[in-house]
Order: sequence, then structure tokens, then C-alpha cells
Amino acid sequence: MGTAALLATLFAPLAGSLALLFIHRDQGKAIKTTALVFSVLTFLGSTLLVPGFDASSSAMQFTVDMPWLTSIDAGLRLGIDGTSLLLVLLTTLIMPIAFLTSWNSVTKSVKEYNVLMLLLQFGMTGVFMATDTFLFYVFWELILIPMYFIIGIWGGKDRIYAAIKFFLYTLVGSLLMLIAIIWLGLEVGAMTGNGFTANLAVLRQHAPMIAPQVQTWLFLAFALSFLIKVPLFPLHTWLPDAHVQAPTAGSVILAGVLLKLGTYGLIRFNLDLFPVASVEFATPISVLAVVGIIYGALVAMVQTDIKKLVAYSSVSHLGFVVLGIFSMTTEGIQGAVIQMVNHGLSTGMLFLCVGALYERRHTREIADYGGITSVMPRFAVLFALAMFASVGLPGLNGFVGEFLTLLGAYTSPVLNNPMYAIVSASGVIFAAVYLLWMFQRVMFGTNDNPENKHLRDLTASEYWQLVPLAVFIIWIGVAPRHFMHFSESSVKAVVERVGTYTGKVSSVLPLPQQQR
Repeated sequence: MGTAALLATLFAPLAGSLALLFIHRDQGKAIKTTALVFSVLTFLGSTLLVPGFDASSSAMQFTVDMPWLTSIDAGLRLGIDGTSLLLVLLTTLIMPIAFLTSWNSVTKSVKEYNVLMLLLQFGMTGVFMATDTFLFYVFWELILIPMYFIIGIWGGKDRIYAAIKFFLYTLVGSLLMLIAIIWLGLEVGAMTGNGFTANLAVLRQHAPMIAPQVQTWLFLAFALSFLIKVPLFPLHTWLPDAHVQAPTAGSVILAGVLLKLGTYGLIRFNLDLFPVASVEFATPISVLAVVGIIYGALVAMVQTDIKKLVAYSSVSHLGFVVLGIFSMTTEGIQGAVIQMVNHGLSTGMLFLCVGALYERRHTREIADYGGITSVMPRFAVLFALAMFASVGLPGLNGFVGEFLTLLGAYTSPVLNNPMYAIVSASGVIFAAVYLLWMFQRVMFGTNDNPENKHLRDLTASEYWQLVPLAVFIIWIGVAPRHFMHFSESSVKAVVERVGTYTGKVSSVLPLPQQQR
């Protein structure tokens, strides 16, 4: 049942994109409905992964291993652990919401848009499921094409510039990863005597024993590719342009899922395959993460465009995720994993709110708004919820992830310096400054523009987009254990693996006996 659900979750979007090819382009409503139905069915299929998932095991589950290119030992190898399960569920939740927000806003080339969106979902889900480096790379590259066109065709006035910049940054990282995949497969093949392999299970078994100098270069190639995708300062400059110029659905997907591909890759490849090199480079990468936290927050504080403000907030928030990963503690990586989900929910919801305002006023300038609460009270409540979640208010999802990443950084035997956590904590304060300032100006400020006095409140479609995200924001904030227990075993396995090969043992905080 689990394997069938996994295959259905992966291939349903691909089947949907093929089904759209048989619908005439003039039948816009039929095209939109079909795409939405396939995305909803994919989400429902992904929920079937949960009942049969064994959270006590760190092994890949619901595995598929079918030969494909036997000459290079590449195959259709799929599976999920607790970390990838959470990200698959996040992806399948975000996509129906993205289709809903595009329902009325995308009016040109509707058929092509929906085909590309389903292909994008297929590629993103495949990245989180692939247990074969060749297959992983195919999915990774597949994502690049639809996102390039979504930004370049349906984006804002500077969409071509933003799309090309996104493409070039990602392509450079992808080529480095391809070289690393080939080099890694050859190195392990020479060690085993069986020739090149793309089997991640085999690579995982032998990669930590590769010569240190070679391991260092492999680590850097993978890390640079993933850090561009995160993006980590100073590799971040493509992100604000892509966010601002992308249509609302594109921004939601970028924030909700695409950025998480990089942080997921850091855990799945860098820490798991190259634990010694990961410890060696933990300090410089963590320094960049801390710089990114502060830099992103400070730049967000001076933005006059709401969407650009939220875009720079992503640079800051993803810095917490990278810091948690390279703390190499159970608390830190657990915090990073749940913060990946949290960021997708809260920042995705913020972009939806910005999109709703733009649909009504066709401006994103903060100065053009004011006093919106009086005419859009229900919108104000949900917008405030998303804003407070991004700030990290206790009781909402953002607090859980940020607290654990800071705790992990503070107690990390690898970083061995509490200043990483202390300095990063100021990013939480800055986040409160720029988000509260923006919210006050937009929702409670004064503006004599008569257009602000006749705005309609939320539509039924917008409720369907925002309320599901609000539910998960509160649910994770109140009961994070319901989600974090899925990834606990896989995270502990990564930390123990680092400790085995480096002698750097994580400080896992003991639980009281009654909570064990």
C-alpha cells in the first residue's frame, strides 16, 4: 500500500500533464479543473504514506528499485525517510493552493501554464523521493525548465531578466553537481571493483572512506549547488528578482518548496556522504548563514515593496535552516527540518496575502496602502497570523523551528561557540521590526486614497487558499510532536553517522523518563 501510494504521489502530476494535452486550449475552465483535480488527488494520495510509515526507523521506506541504465548502475530507485516524507507532504499541500491562486490571475496560455505546473510538481516530488544520484539529477534539472517559463512568460514587467538570472544561477550549480555525481560514482566504483554506480545506498556505504582531498572537492561541488538553491548569502541575488517578478503561484512555490530542495540536499548528500568534510566546512558555512540571517533582515527593513520585503525575509529565515543543519546536533537538524516546513507554510501564506492585495490594487508599494483592516477584517486576521508565524511568535509554527535551530547551534560540539546562536537570535528581533512595521503601515496606517476604502474582503477561493495553511501553522505551533516524530529517527541517524566518522558527538538533550 505504501509503495503504491508513493508511486501514485510521484506519477499523478505527470499523468495530469499528459491528460491536459488532450484538452483543447480554448477550454480554459476544463483545463484548470483537470489540473486542480490531479493536484488534489496527489495530495490525498500522499496522505496515504503516513499510516504505514514507521517513524521509529531511519531506513528508506516504500522503496522501489527497478533497473534503468544498467551500464552505469542507474535505476528507478525511490523511497522516503522521515525528512523526505514531511517535504513530500508539504509539496502536495502547496500545489493545489498554487493552482487555486492562478485560477483567475493566469489568463494567457492557460493550457501551457497548467502543464508546466504539473511537470514542476512531478520534478519536485521526484527530488525528495530519488535514492539514485542519476535519477536525482534528472528530477533536479526537470524543475529548472518549467520554473524558467513560469517566471519568464507569466511574470512581471522584468520577468525575462529574472528568469534568465534564475536559470543561469541554478544551471551553474547543476553542472557542478553533475561533475560531482560522476566523480563520486567513479570513486566508489573503483573502491568496490564493480564500476560506476548511481545507487545512493552503495554510495552512502563507501563515500565517507574516500580520500580526504577528493572528499573535500566532492563536498564543495555538492554544497555550492545546494547553497545556490537555498540560497545562502552571497549566492542569494537571484531570489528577490525571481520572487518579485514571478506570478503569485510561482512565488508561493519558490518559497514553499523550491528553496527546500537545497537544504534537503545538504542533509541527504553533504552530511550523509561526506561527514568529515561537513565538519571541516561547518564553521565557514555557519558564518555565512549567520551573515545571511542579519543581512536578509536588514535589507528587508528598508524595502518599500511588500513582495520584495517578504522575498528578503526568506534569505534571513533560510539562514536559520542552514545554521541548524551545520550545527550537526539532533536539536539543530530537527529544527532545520521542521523550519523547512514552517517557512513553506508561513512565507507561502504571506505571498498569497500579498497577491490578494495586488489583485485588488495592482500595486505592491507599502505607501499606497493604509487602513485596510476596516474594509478587509477577515483578510487582516489571516494576514496577521502569517506575519506572526514568520516573526516566530510562541504558539505558532515559526517559534518551534527557530528555537531548536538556535538551541542546536548553541550546544553544537562542532561549532563550539555560543556566539552563532546569540548573534542569530538578533535576526528574530529584526524580523519582528520589519514585519510589524509593514503590517502596521498596510493594515492600520492612514491613507487618503479612496481606492483603499472600497476593497472587497476575502473570496471563497481565497479562503480555500489561506485557511489550510493557517490550520497547519497553528497545529505545528501547538503540537509540533505530531510532525517532528516522523523525522526524529532519520535525523538521529545522520548525527550518529557524523559522530562515527569524526568523533564529534552531538549533545542530545535527555528527556525526562515519563516523556521517553
